[in-house]
Amino acid sequence: MTVPSPLVITDVDWTALRNFATLRGQLRVSLTPRCNLKCWFCHNEGDVPPPFTHMNREAQPRSRELVADDYVTAMGSLIQAGLKRVYFTGGEPLASPLARPVLTRLPAHAPDVSYTLITNGTLVRAHQEWLATTALDKVKVSLHYISDESLQAIAHTRVGIDAVLDGIEAAREIFERVELNTLLQRENEHEILPILDFALERRLPVQFIELVDTDFNIGRQSSAVSAQGLIEHLRTLTREEHVEVAGVGQGRRVFRIDGVEIDVIHRDLGRHHVGQCGTCPVRAKCIEGFWALRLDHAGGVQPCLLRDDLRLDILPLRTDPEALAAAVAAHITSFTEGTL
Repeated sequence: MTVPSPLVITDVDWTALRNFATLRGQLRVSLTPRCNLKCWFCHNEGDVPPPFTHMNREAQPRSRELVADDYVTAMGSLIQAGLKRVYFTGGEPLASPLARPVLTRLPAHAPDVSYTLITNGTLVRAHQEWLATTALDKVKVSLHYISDESLQAIAHTRVGIDAVLDGIEAAREIFERVELNTLLQRENEHEILPILDFALERRLPVQFIELVDTDFNIGRQSSAVSAQGLIEHLRTLTREEHVEVAGVGQGRRVFRIDGVEIDVIHRDLGRHHVGQCGTCPVRAKCIEGFWALRLDHAGGVQPCLLRDDLRLDILPLRTDPEALAAAVAAHITSFTEGTL
């Protein structure tokens, strides 16, 4: 299977989209808004999160409109247009009936394009056989807990921590690159160092992230904790430390301990805002900036999870790859120029 050539439609300005890709911007592909966990902080990539639906049954996420072929077509066209980093999210992507038909048919890609699955880990073992046949480059497991007690407090589930840890091991058995990510919060503050030890013992890169404010977690601001204490601890373990602010999204502080990368994302390191952000009414509470395009299961492409009004409907274009890519490029151009 050959790698398609970049799109060269002459009347489309690809500059903004390709600059975004060069700055390591992500295409985040949501396969489902559903999840088998109900983490209190979930923003569900801009859709209604599972814990919110659990509390209010009338608050339902968007209905699914895309089928597997639509996802494959959209990804292929946007990769041809220049996007290089594709992340599969949810909800929990492995809870979607589309996970297998999409992930086993990933478009052929050049060496500088990568596919990453983001998962809570609980379903990896059940899907391990077919996952091993995919072209995924990396699996990133969310590990916000290391005990049944903290898992219950954070995710409100009867699933035990053993299912999560076994999912991590199942991923390691079939993928060379497995990473962890952990949200810093009061509910797991006492387990941050054990999570770090778990990662170092298995030589798994881990990313620690400060809480991002959204409308759905606004009532839990007391759960937010600073990364400063963790940073000070990491400095007792290594002198290898540097800050990366290049590219899009929040800056990150990177540590290397015996060759294992540990990075911390916190609001003090800045973010990448563009033209549309200049007059944005919610910029005051935005700490991420423009770092991802989100393709959702209802056929929308959204450059900002805080702004549903900036969502582009691609449903009329799902059978026309070139027109789809051109529409997304024009949307990003308008967004970066502040004219949406």
